[in-house]
Amino acid sequence: MSADVAARVFAPDIRERLARSVELAPALLTGTLRGAEARTVLAETEILVTGWNCPPLTAEILAPATRLKAVVHAAGSVKPVVTDAVWDRGVVVSSAADANAAPVVSYTLAAITFAAKGALPTAAGYAAGWPSFTERTGADARTVGVIGASRIGRGVIAALTASDAGYRVLLTDPYVTREEAAALGVELVDLSELCRASSIVTVHAPQLPETRGMLSADLLKLIPDGGVVINTARGSLVDTDALARECGAGRLDAFLDVTDPEPLPAGHPLLGLPNVLVTPHVAGAQGSEVRRLGEFAVAEVERFVRGEELVGRLRREELGRLA
Repeated sequence: MSADVAARVFAPDIRERLARSVELAPALLTGTLRGAEARTVLAETEILVTGWNCPPLTAEILAPATRLKAVVHAAGSVKPVVTDAVWDRGVVVSSAADANAAPVVSYTLAAITFAAKGALPTAAGYAAGWPSFTERTGADARTVGVIGASRIGRGVIAALTASDAGYRVLLTDPYVTREEAAALGVELVDLSELCRASSIVTVHAPQLPETRGMLSADLLKLIPDGGVVINTARGSLVDTDALARECGAGRLDAFLDVTDPEPLPAGHPLLGLPNVLVTPHVAGAQGSEVRRLGEFAVAEVERFVRGEELVGRLRREELGRLA
């Protein structure tokens, strides 16, 4: 990982804890990992802890790492890092995605709360005068459609179904059975029905070829007037131009932590709309929250050293449908 990432994720106390269970390499590996120093360190490495800005672990990079047994990723998705070469060697892979998911769940729940109150349009009209009680109570926004029962999607579902706010939760996910949906406390529907019935639609599916543009112009039109789209997954899952048209017409509102493209170009319609809040990919671990990533990674290393099952372990066959 880069030096600035290491300093944020592995504070001195976390690094000291890590050093109690393993022998740390004398220097942090950064850059391309193709230099002589990196090759020397990799030749002695049994556990490789990675993070943001780590290059893909290709066969070329891993050639000297003949002793490598595990890759512990102190961040979310391992897709930018783990290649077939890692799996082919039988290396154990773990990700701190669970630790990164909690802040995203919190962000999403905050967005749902604001959406249910009609906060964006109400705030936009505040300059024109104090809104009436009816205007301040918001719409009847108690049906929430969740696209994707990912770890974040399930976290959102758990919070909504436990809430006393009376949310009705719909779910679409091709890998969830009706029995599993019932256990989650949600109604399993197809995507078109979810859009048609939900006043709030929140996106938690992975970025895959088949999910690109899944929330299309036609599906956005099905969301009732006054509906809200929340996206903390990947911008490519939503038709950006179609969403801009719907929000520009005032028919839908949106809370977007991710966009397509990312970042949006200066002057993009979504950046200037009063009923749209765009944040620069901040829903995941930020500030003091990044400690969670380092703590999770260290705990995984400790479990690996003790020969225990890893909490964040990923398997090759799972990666195709994960973020």
